[in-house]
Amino acid sequence: MQRVDVSEPDGLDVLRHSAAHVMAQAVQQLFEGTKLGIGPYIRDGFYFDFDAQRPFTPDDLKSIEKTMQKIINQGQRFEREVVTLDEAKRQMADEPYKLELLGEGDDAETAAEGAGVEVGGPEITIYHNVDRSGERVWSDLCRGPHVPSTKLIANAFSVMRAAGAYWRGKEGNPQLQRLYGTAWPTKDDLKAYKERLAEAERRDHRRLGRELDLFSFPEEIGSGLSVWHPKGGLVRGIMEQHARTKHLQGGYTYVYTPHISKADLFAASGHLANYKDDMWPAISMDEETDEDGNVTKQGQDYYLKPMNCPMHILIYKERGRSYRDLPLRFAENGTVYRNERSGALHGLTRVRGFTQDDAHLFVRPDQLEAEVTKVVEFVVDLLRDFGLEQFELELSMKDDDSGKWVGSEEYWESATQALRNVAVGSGLKMTEIPGEAAFYGPKIDLKVTDAIGRRWQLSTVQVDPNLPERFELEYTAEDGSRQRPIMIHRALFGSIERFFAILLEHYAGAFPHGWHPFRSGDSGG
Repeated sequence: MQRVDVSEPDGLDVLRHSAAHVMAQAVQQLFEGTKLGIGPYIRDGFYFDFDAQRPFTPDDLKSIEKTMQKIINQGQRFEREVVTLDEAKRQMADEPYKLELLGEGDDAETAAEGAGVEVGGPEITIYHNVDRSGERVWSDLCRGPHVPSTKLIANAFSVMRAAGAYWRGKEGNPQLQRLYGTAWPTKDDLKAYKERLAEAERRDHRRLGRELDLFSFPEEIGSGLSVWHPKGGLVRGIMEQHARTKHLQGGYTYVYTPHISKADLFAASGHLANYKDDMWPAISMDEETDEDGNVTKQGQDYYLKPMNCPMHILIYKERGRSYRDLPLRFAENGTVYRNERSGALHGLTRVRGFTQDDAHLFVRPDQLEAEVTKVVEFVVDLLRDFGLEQFELELSMKDDDSGKWVGSEEYWESATQALRNVAVGSGLKMTEIPGEAAFYGPKIDLKVTDAIGRRWQLSTVQVDPNLPERFELEYTAEDGSRQRPIMIHRALFGSIERFFAILLEHYAGAFPHGWHPFRSGDSGG
């Protein structure tokens, strides 16, 4: 029997995944005919998706909790069984979504991986909940692992809320009901977590935005599109002006680019091939004619820009560049547009139109480590100006188990080592994450902890030799040869809207003196 230490992060994940199984067992006991989706652990808890006969009510959630407690008190064992594909299909014959996970093809494999199921892997496993008499009382297709007994879940758990969720996260698929829950090692841990949630609710930027008259989302404009009121505009302006001053002092030059571009640009950058689902639909422009009605230009498609980088590349490419010109540091507060699904929108932290405090740096290979060092130091220094102090870094690297990576081994080794040297040299806590790099290069993400202990990802430093290759960027080296620069993508706040929301919640609306728009004597009152 596997020993699980629920005081450690990995053990806590196992505890929560086991609690998700108990919740699913309780739901199927209470609501006959309910079918199972997937039920993974997540940060601070777990969820399980169900195809139920009707929406779950608040009273249902209380009943599910009580039934879960009964199951836990029984001390049921989690029993692992390795089965063949045919046997798995036989045991899951009444669960259509599980059968779909056991299907064939890449799509099924991707969905199965998200559910913790190995399709096409060395083995398929089913976990059974076994009562004291040895009878299997509930089963699920699952990779595991689980705690040995439901007793370990104790009574430090809670069913938190219900929401809708499309099967596999795709619109057009059946909409299931998702139950979110949480589980902790002790009652005190659960109590502390609920207190943190209550404090987060008091600091919710959406509520503070209304109460302090900072911003709004008029229905007449559209979901996920904000307008800034005078007081919010005042705070935002102070933020932007301070950042602009720092950028100019740091050797950046500001550029400006349009909100819309021909489709050809995003085809060349690869966005249409790899990012189209997140872009707004094409805007078709009519053909142009002269005074006699003759067609002078055929109509073509335009897109709202989802990224600023292709336009910054065109600025670089407008003239010849020498090794003496590098590094070049282009900065822009550029508004971009993403076709976010309505269910994913959340105040200012997830919107459809937002302003990136974007920068793209073009460097020689021998300048990479020094330039990334300056970027990380610049980012941390500026965020400290806004009162944030707790930082850590994540280094996203390639792994050796996937064929998705492009570029030579020498490039990956040198670029990753350069970023590792920067991360270690920063003195900040650093975690290496294999397999999380973009297909073309490693990156550093900066995480910040706010006043109530929540971690947010803010700044990203991404090494990119891919777009310079796609757009055939060059500079003249000292020996007269033509060389390819490396591009560094750098978003400091991520987006100004999201950063504003994080600061608003961090300070609970009481911004520091010196840039507080509501202090005594201010025109804000």
